[in-house]
Amino acid sequence: MSAISFTIGAKIPGALGRAGTIMTPHGPIETPAFVAVGTKGTVKSLTPEQVRSIGVQVVLGNTYHLYLEPGNSIVSALGGLGRFMNWDGPTMTDSGGFQVFSLGAAYGHRLSKVVKGETEPLLPEVHIEREELPKLVTIDQDGVMFRSHLDGSAHYFTPERAMEIQHELGADMMFAFDECISPSEPRQYQREALDRTHRWARRSLACHEKSPASERQALFGIVQGGRDEGLRRESAKIIGDMAFDGFGIGGSFSADDMEGAVKWSNELLPSERPRHLLGIGEPKDLFMGVEHGVDLFDCVMPTRIARTGMIYTDAGKINLFNAKFRENLERITDDEHDPLYPYTYAYLAHLFRTKEILGIVLASMHNLYFIAGLVEKIRAAILAGTFPALRESFFKHYGNV
Repeated sequence: MSAISFTIGAKIPGALGRAGTIMTPHGPIETPAFVAVGTKGTVKSLTPEQVRSIGVQVVLGNTYHLYLEPGNSIVSALGGLGRFMNWDGPTMTDSGGFQVFSLGAAYGHRLSKVVKGETEPLLPEVHIEREELPKLVTIDQDGVMFRSHLDGSAHYFTPERAMEIQHELGADMMFAFDECISPSEPRQYQREALDRTHRWARRSLACHEKSPASERQALFGIVQGGRDEGLRRESAKIIGDMAFDGFGIGGSFSADDMEGAVKWSNELLPSERPRHLLGIGEPKDLFMGVEHGVDLFDCVMPTRIARTGMIYTDAGKINLFNAKFRENLERITDDEHDPLYPYTYAYLAHLFRTKEILGIVLASMHNLYFIAGLVEKIRAAILAGTFPALRESFFKHYGNV
């Protein structure tokens, strides 16, 4: 029996999208929903109470980082991730698979799991000029050897070890161990990595099913395959046939063909189980993902751009360091529930220019409020049968800054 249940309340006619409810041991998640990223057991600059107050339902922690510090055994001894960080709602943990990419192929390189505008893989001899840094991971068929980015110590993750760590972290929903690669990798390596991800998925599932933790923690399998339609559909079919409680759609792909990758995956994944799009959460991507059947999103972007003085508005992202905001005495928003409601552009611009921490706190709260609220509006529109109208209205104004 699964540790979670999923019910569908309404669907988008002619599309894969739906509104539903995921019931977890720590309460319901009304979907579609945005998951705030709390990498090290904290959503950067915000208290759990602040995160809760702006409408966020779920928080995700990073397995690799929590394993290194403070250690999964300490988190377990203190009652699991939620109690450790004083968050009483649903929680998730990733598998550590993304660190295979970020500390491996991408380490010291300007590579991302999502690339912009590329249609062909980079050839092996093509590279970006950079200071070469040694990779901090070594991959073999059984698992991955990490070198800690903190002190260089060696750590070996197998699918079974990733499950054991996540069992101790105790989140309501967790992910199978996978290999995330850059979309710039040659197709031959994408093939090898995909086969490895599928083997590791089976091992992750077998380990999880043997553990008593499976009664209180759900396990999601991850679909990979890059931006290759054949590989992506193959992965969705193989992962979808396994007895996972839900599914994650992982990178890598280009920004131009992300929609295809999501659609190819969700056309084949079982519709009765929830689907999570990993690491994606920009406004335009939320509409695309929901329309093609995504139920959950997570992304660091709302708080990351907030720390650089950028905030979301209905007309698009704005940079508060822009000179025109220094003397703008208008309120940033008319929404009385928005954390920025009492404040003017001039005041926020002042906070960032003088490097006051309050600027980061307010901008982070606002950006999370904006994204979580947008997904809530999308859910309401699906239930009301007005999703196309909401999408049209949003994009009519968004991006006009």
